[in-house]
Amino acid sequence: MVYLQTFRFPDIEREYDFTMSLKRTCYDTFYPFQVISKHGLTRLDFEPVTILYGGNGSGKTTALNVIAEKLKLERDTLYNRSNFFEDYTALCDYEEEEKIPAGSRIITSDDVFDFMLNLRSINDGINLKREELFQDYLEDKYSRFQMKSLDDYERMKKANMAKRNTQSQYIRKNLMDNVREHSNGESAFIYFADKIKENGLYLLDEPENSLSPEKQQELLRFLEDSVRFFGCQFIIATHSPFLLAMRGAKIYDMDENPVDVKRWTQLSNVRAYYEFFKKHEGEFL
Repeated sequence: MVYLQTFRFPDIEREYDFTMSLKRTCYDTFYPFQVISKHGLTRLDFEPVTILYGGNGSGKTTALNVIAEKLKLERDTLYNRSNFFEDYTALCDYEEEEKIPAGSRIITSDDVFDFMLNLRSINDGINLKREELFQDYLEDKYSRFQMKSLDDYERMKKANMAKRNTQSQYIRKNLMDNVREHSNGESAFIYFADKIKENGLYLLDEPENSLSPEKQQELLRFLEDSVRFFGCQFIIATHSPFLLAMRGAKIYDMDENPVDVKRWTQLSNVRAYYEFFKKHEGEFL
């Protein structure tokens, strides 16, 4: 499925006209001006899966944020937004093939990281409450509590529960399962699975962060299935060789000037992996 067909960024001349028209000189940067244009990128044409590949400073994350801002996509975490972001996005335009569905969003590595931090905070609270429940269990199980009024009803229920259950059963019935059972990678994958719904446009900024190679391949299968069976379109900024190998992906190499479309096997970091493992091929026998 293709919802977003084309996105256009201002070229160097339009950027120059804007910055020269300013009477203010107190700014050290006009970000996001002069980031995407320096690689000669003025237009992106999208497929069901489009990947922006490039190193730090290539502009791939900036491009995602600009697209998300222009389309007013949902997001969870604030980003590096300068005074000129609205001015820049006003110079951008786009074409839809189908109306972009409500609920479409951008998902960044900061979103995933904040989600994992929140889980850890919840875990800390759970562990503290567990210790309190251990003490409550002992007090309730061996108390000689007698109900004297309706105000004592909840206390009586807890005392009866303690007498009828083992300590572990009592704790489980009073406390949600500890989410610490999930590793960081599992927690990150849970976030993607929760946020990515059917029939939506999703911008993913380096989703491989916090994921092991095994989990990256699991995410790859999840994204491919979401495209094939559930009407999703993805625009992904990544340098993960696993995600770059996604079936049918159109890949823009943003390290090139001008930006060029390439096969995943032509990309420099994929070639570096290939040559390294080819060199040590005999050690895997």
